[in-house]
Amino acid sequence: MPSIWFDGWWDKPTADWRLEKTYKLIHSLQPAALVGNNHHRKPFDGEDFQMFEKDLPGQHTAGFYKDSEIGKLPLESCDTINKAWGYTAKDKQFKSTRDLIHFLARAAGHNSNFLLNVGPTPEGTIQAEFVERLRAIGGWLSRNGESLYGTRGGPTQPDSWGVTTQTGGRIFVHVLDLNSELLALSRLPNVKSAKMLATGAPVEMSKLSGGLLLRIPQAGRDPNDTVIVLEKA
Repeated sequence: MPSIWFDGWWDKPTADWRLEKTYKLIHSLQPAALVGNNHHRKPFDGEDFQMFEKDLPGQHTAGFYKDSEIGKLPLESCDTINKAWGYTAKDKQFKSTRDLIHFLARAAGHNSNFLLNVGPTPEGTIQAEFVERLRAIGGWLSRNGESLYGTRGGPTQPDSWGVTTQTGGRIFVHVLDLNSELLALSRLPNVKSAKMLATGAPVEMSKLSGGLLLRIPQAGRDPNDTVIVLEKA
């Protein structure tokens, strides 16, 4: 499916960008094309998804979104592996695999797609540091991808410890930052079982009023993102 990703509106917000005319032309030529614009505002008419640059929807941590609000379109969060969008030889501030997987999981927990930028070198190659991280993320996804692909966020709201995603009769608990072995979850339907997604190992659970208490030993956790799958009763 084709996609067109506009940028730069924020630099000249009063200019006549002729967006309505441009969006109509794109959709007349390619009705299935997805149009987005990185303007850091509420979506404009004619756009198909709303993007958040270097941020999660509604978080306001990147300094771009003081005038923004979340609309009703599908959401996308985008970020870089180091600091720059394009290739910069001196930019060695690479995000860790753990940080990138955390952003990926948190994006899904906020009902958002994650667009991870890769800026090729002048020769058209991909930096070794990028390759290393992409392969590591791919390895993690090979074990835990079903907790993200085709899911929606919730039912528990994102928190400092992590996020939840869900699809069909299953809820996926992404444990990202949790020092305790106990995790209390609220706003859950009736759950009949809990296990580690990657290994199938059972997870001890106790039902609470309006929620669930999970015991997650430190020894069995994934250093990047421990995913627990809950089966609804």
